[in-house]
Amino acid sequence: MELWQQSLRDSLTDPRQLASRFSIDPAPLLAVAQRYPLRITPYYLNLLEGPGDPLWRQCVPDPAELEADGLASDPLSEAQLSPVPGLVHRYPDRALLLTTATCALYCRFCTRKRAIGCSPGNQETDFSAALSYIAQTPALHEVILSGGDPLLLNDDRLDDLLSRLRAIPHVETIRIHSRVPVVLPERITEKLAAVLGRHHPLYLNTHFNHPRELTPEAAEACQRLAAAGIPLGNQSVLVRGVNDDAETLRSLFRGLLRLRVRPYYLHHSDLVAGTAHLRTSIESGLSLVAALRNTLPGMAIPQYVIDLPGGRGKVPLLANAIVQLGPTAIIRAANGESVVIANPDRKEVGK
Repeated sequence: MELWQQSLRDSLTDPRQLASRFSIDPAPLLAVAQRYPLRITPYYLNLLEGPGDPLWRQCVPDPAELEADGLASDPLSEAQLSPVPGLVHRYPDRALLLTTATCALYCRFCTRKRAIGCSPGNQETDFSAALSYIAQTPALHEVILSGGDPLLLNDDRLDDLLSRLRAIPHVETIRIHSRVPVVLPERITEKLAAVLGRHHPLYLNTHFNHPRELTPEAAEACQRLAAAGIPLGNQSVLVRGVNDDAETLRSLFRGLLRLRVRPYYLHHSDLVAGTAHLRTSIESGLSLVAALRNTLPGMAIPQYVIDLPGGRGKVPLLANAIVQLGPTAIIRAANGESVVIANPDRKEVGK
């Protein structure tokens, strides 16, 4: 068994262990974890300082997750946009291949928290139907491996999947979305980097949210990937109490460039059931991005985007995309449609 696999086995999944370590009441954690599971790798657990710190808020169950918030469990309508099991086809030219149902760490703001970790992960998922659909859809030029986390597949399984995708002539690029460099950096071995490096053009977007995640171990993981010729991007999520201040984002984005990781997206949190307490207002996000202008180089500032409900796609939050702001916001989709979404009161942000 490899070191990273042992780390996964040793991950903290019992809220009582976490409560004992930090001398807190386990009952609220247990209630939430019965619905939305807990998983924290030993590596990431050692980065936690205690209740309420920015890393804690990302991974430790909060009773607010069980409060009725009127949000949907599948706000992006991925189930409706899935022509075959394990594949989401939302945009004409690209598809999302859901490779696993598990992650190394379960983020409390996850878009797929309805499903991730809620059933046993299966390393032997049959991708035949998804690969057949991709092969029979010549308009698809990019395949994005997501999940769960694709890098939890073992090296041979991952190599086989990438080889089968590379054998489809119209698949020009492959992209991997993974939080492994952040929460399980020991997974990024020289062997894995070599496997990925055999399948260019291949891109990898990871998911750092806070500068304290930019550890020497994470830096080494990113260096190995970059040395294999893999362009690295980062998709942060704007999370209340984690990174919703300009100095934190400034430090994060500068640090990412030092790791050879290009800040790519700053996501406005999706409207996922159980995450309302972690969302900010759009006005807050716009102010933060504005505060970064003239204090960071252009390549250090990601696009601030929102993924609109109903599978309408990502939209950069720019002046021409915003029709109205208030208790509800009206955002103009790429096709010109005006979409109404909930928007927290600015006065409530930070309370």
